[in-house]
Amino acid sequence: MNAAGSFRAEVRKSGWLLGGLICACTLALAQEPKPVQLNDSGQIVTGNHSTPYLIRHLPVSSFPELPAGFAALLNRRGCLIPQTYEARRPENVIHASLERAGSPDWAALCSVEGTVSLLVYFASAPAKMLVLATAPETERLQAHDPSGVLGFNWGIDPASPEQVRQAQSGLAPRPAKLDHDALADSIIDRRTVYHFYAKNAWTELETPD
Repeated sequence: MNAAGSFRAEVRKSGWLLGGLICACTLALAQEPKPVQLNDSGQIVTGNHSTPYLIRHLPVSSFPELPAGFAALLNRRGCLIPQTYEARRPENVIHASLERAGSPDWAALCSVEGTVSLLVYFASAPAKMLVLATAPETERLQAHDPSGVLGFNWGIDPASPEQVRQAQSGLAPRPAKLDHDALADSIIDRRTVYHFYAKNAWTELETPD
C-alpha cells in the first residue's frame, strides 16, 4: 500500500473509533435519569383572581438520618419532602416515640404528583407505612410576605408528653399526662392538631380552641 493509501486507511480507522466514542457517549447521556424537579410553581384562583404560588421540595436523600427501610419505602413511592415557606433547614421528617414509650419511630410528609400524604413508620413494622392524612398541595398554601406569592403551610413536629400537657393546660378537667410522644400536625400561624397512637388506633387529642 502506498503512502496515500495508508494515510486514508488510518483516517478511516480514526473515524470508526471517533464514531464509536460518539455513539457510546450519546447512549450514556440517553440513559442518564432526568433531573428531579424540586420546585413546583404555578397559579391558583383565589378570590376571583389568579395568585402565584411556590412550593419547595427536598429529595429523600436530604435526610441521611432516616432508617434505610423507611428511606427505601419513601423512594419506592416516589416521595419528595415538601418544605414550609418558613423552612431554614430540612424539615417535615421527624423522629419520635409514636407507637409506645421508647420506640424509634418516624413520620414524614410525602409529595407525589401534587398530593401530600402524612406517612408514619413504626420500627415494629418496618415493611410498611401508615397514611395518616392526605391533601392536595394547593390546598395547603397561604400568603406569607409582601410579594403575595403563596407558600406551603403544612408542617409536622414531634410533641413530647410535656409539650402536649402544656397545650392542654386550658382544659378542665385536665387530661392525664401521656406516656409517649404525639405527632404535631400544624398549619403555620393557625392551628395544631395532636395525633396520638394508643390501643392500636390513632386519635386527635383535645386542646382548647
